[in-house]
Amino acid sequence: MTTASVPLSEIDSSAVVSNVLIAATIAHDVAAEAGAITTAEPLARTADIAAVTEHTRRPHRGNTTGPTDHHPDMIGEHHMSTLSVARDTTFEKMIALLKHQQDSKLDVIVPSTGLRSRNGSIEIRGMRPIAVDPVITDDGVTSHLDPDGRYRPTGAANATIADKLGIDRRYLRRLHTERPDLYDANINGLLHGQSLIHAGVTEQIYPADDRSFLLRLFGNPRGGEGVMRALLSDRYQIIDNLDVLTAVMTGIKRADVDVQIRSCDVTESSMRVKVFSPAVRALAPRFLDGYRDPFANSALENARLRVRRWRQVAAGEGQHYRAGAEPVVFAGFRFSNDETGHSRVSLQPQMFIKVCRNGYTLPMFEGIGKVHLGVKMGTGVRWSDQTRRKVLDLITAQAADSVRSWLSPQFLAEQLTEIERLAGAPVTQAATAVTVVGKKLGFTEDERSGVLEHFIAGGQPTAAGVAQAVTSYSQTVPDADRADALESLAFDAMRLAA
Repeated sequence: MTTASVPLSEIDSSAVVSNVLIAATIAHDVAAEAGAITTAEPLARTADIAAVTEHTRRPHRGNTTGPTDHHPDMIGEHHMSTLSVARDTTFEKMIALLKHQQDSKLDVIVPSTGLRSRNGSIEIRGMRPIAVDPVITDDGVTSHLDPDGRYRPTGAANATIADKLGIDRRYLRRLHTERPDLYDANINGLLHGQSLIHAGVTEQIYPADDRSFLLRLFGNPRGGEGVMRALLSDRYQIIDNLDVLTAVMTGIKRADVDVQIRSCDVTESSMRVKVFSPAVRALAPRFLDGYRDPFANSALENARLRVRRWRQVAAGEGQHYRAGAEPVVFAGFRFSNDETGHSRVSLQPQMFIKVCRNGYTLPMFEGIGKVHLGVKMGTGVRWSDQTRRKVLDLITAQAADSVRSWLSPQFLAEQLTEIERLAGAPVTQAATAVTVVGKKLGFTEDERSGVLEHFIAGGQPTAAGVAQAVTSYSQTVPDADRADALESLAFDAMRLAA
């Protein structure tokens, strides 16, 4: 299955991202139900984002609407459609998916004695006498579905189970795939302990776990097995993707900077959005000297097409340049959120180039690399709704400040000074250089081979060419988490190659 990104020619450059959110949300209430979500046309300015935020987050009771099991732009099904992931999709389709997921979310706090693993799935049974505490949000009780049932853990959920129970992640992942009987035995043994009854006397050999846990789930409104997303501390503070999305968008609106969406990803655990400002641009002649689009190679383009519906719009946008003829880069940034406890909300500056649409996270500059928005979640007392709103307000304020700083000609020029200094260092032994750099950065053998192929196709025998190859190769990687990790290492690769 494939996903799509919005070509720059199809977005009104005068429309800020907050307007995209508003128009997309309204349009998709009907379109998502029909499974006929289309790529955005130019969008006009519309009303206040706050009103549509309420519309987006309004819970649906009863039948769930949204992408169906056969939706063409959702890939990676895990037992039900609500866990569908989107790789490099449009902003509108991401909104539809997040709405659909929001409607099926089920968050409950359960004592360890109320959990059992059976055939690789986590069961919640007989909880009514013990009382499952629902998690309360501004929308009311999120556990509007009956929590009793079976839930299949995702890979991300297994990582949280391993962390909470002190099991090696790789070991538990292997058991889940190859030996579900031992998977059950490990989890049940650690949760429930072990007791022996001898002559009518119960002897406790190993005590049961006395903790309660927050389970983040997708309920199945049609019955059957649901999806387990995470096993977290019962003090974990929930900040959902839609909360973060709205907070950052509001910050962008306050900063009064026009931006366009570059790409959106939704994985089992996280959401990522990448944007750039068409008005904040600069020349980078050394960084792009001699670089040609590697996707002119049909084999590489086919690899990219396998992970998304990449529209052929370069010629229409005037981007089919001679090598190095228009070395333009744009200021941008990315923001992300993780709903399952693996990482915090973050915002990072990026640089975006038009030739083959590579994007580069800027990790090398002290004090501006990654900004962890808000505060660390999951510790201390359970937060009130008032505290939660304050956290979101802080995210909005920090987003606005970051956008004002990063989407400015001065900031882009400052970063290009260092980038241009490193970019022109020659790379004479391509295979050796890519192998050494790849090993230092933890690339697999297949990834090193892919980067080398893109390096050769890019035709730029310099340190900048190595960075270009890492980023263009990342566009062909189906796993959004891994693709994002590779993209974030592109400038590290250039620095090592130099």
